[in-house]
Amino acid sequence: MFSYLRERFTSHLRERSRRRARLVSKDGRCNIEFGNVEQSRFVFLIDIWTTILDLRWRYKMTIFISAFLGSWFLFGLLWYVVAYIHKDLPEFNPSINHTPCVENINGLTSAFLFSLETQVTIGYGFRCVTEQCATAIFLLIFQSILGVIINSFMCGAILAKISRSKNRAKTITFSKNAVISKRGGKLCLLIRVANLRKSLLIGSHIYGKLLKTTITPEGETIILDQVNIEFVVDAGNENLFFISPLTIYHIIDKNSPFFHMAAETLLQQDFELVVFLDGTVEATSATCQVRTSYIPEEVLWGYRFAPIVSKTKEGKYRVDFQNFSKTVAVETPHCAFCLYNEKEAKAKEKRGYDNPGFVLSEVSETSDTKM
Repeated sequence: MFSYLRERFTSHLRERSRRRARLVSKDGRCNIEFGNVEQSRFVFLIDIWTTILDLRWRYKMTIFISAFLGSWFLFGLLWYVVAYIHKDLPEFNPSINHTPCVENINGLTSAFLFSLETQVTIGYGFRCVTEQCATAIFLLIFQSILGVIINSFMCGAILAKISRSKNRAKTITFSKNAVISKRGGKLCLLIRVANLRKSLLIGSHIYGKLLKTTITPEGETIILDQVNIEFVVDAGNENLFFISPLTIYHIIDKNSPFFHMAAETLLQQDFELVVFLDGTVEATSATCQVRTSYIPEEVLWGYRFAPIVSKTKEGKYRVDFQNFSKTVAVETPHCAFCLYNEKEAKAKEKRGYDNPGFVLSEVSETSDTKM
């Protein structure tokens, strides 16, 4: 009993580790890391805009808050230095006729508040710059310009982060599994994809890549070798009318990498099928890419998708997403090669063929008979 449980647990861990070993996750994120990069990280600072956009929200908000607090505190110190040099602070006991550079700066706290009011243009009217020193006027101009730059950059980065087209990709969903069954008399690999919004993706194009490890005739091992997989719908694979869920399919013919696979050997294969959907968002005209992946355990042989679109009594079309990933078992050849041979055999039966070994021999008839 213990050995049986240990074997089941080991097989479960092996299967779990195999499921995790994928380049593209189901939600489209790439599972890859870069090591021993020779280039300096300074190159990422050169393209600071893309670096900021690619950061996660928690890091972006940390930089956002730190940029404002840091600039306010830095200029607060500078205003305090100006007041200290000009001897405007109460500790210097200025005379009644003394005109300070900045009114009502009594210490570091009041200098910080004046820096905050200046940069965000609050202007309470209690603290203000006088005409007494040009240094204060120059510092006021410099902080105002720098504050506008920081505001524009950080607000623009947050707006661009919110409006990125990859967020639109979250409303495009693929079926949990891919299926293999007959469609139009051909063996096909089928995947269902749906648009959860009523707004369309313009100029949509769908395609796939089969990732596997191959060994060349020269003995070179290529990890993550990419093979093109053509997906089509009944109207082609470009400019899809993506208003309702579509079932895309790949024809498994002699040129397909799935041609030599069978139902019995599918789970023994080591591949990852990555599916891409490119399109233009109708609302923003920004390009968008959606991707997902399927490993052998997620490809069901001998199944088809359950119907999902129906028509109501009011004449409207209704999409039932409860059946979106639901599959139904159907009769399917256990390999594409068998279906190909079966078609050839039926074609020969219909047209017939000559037997070159058949020879017609004539027999002469005689009238002599013996009684």
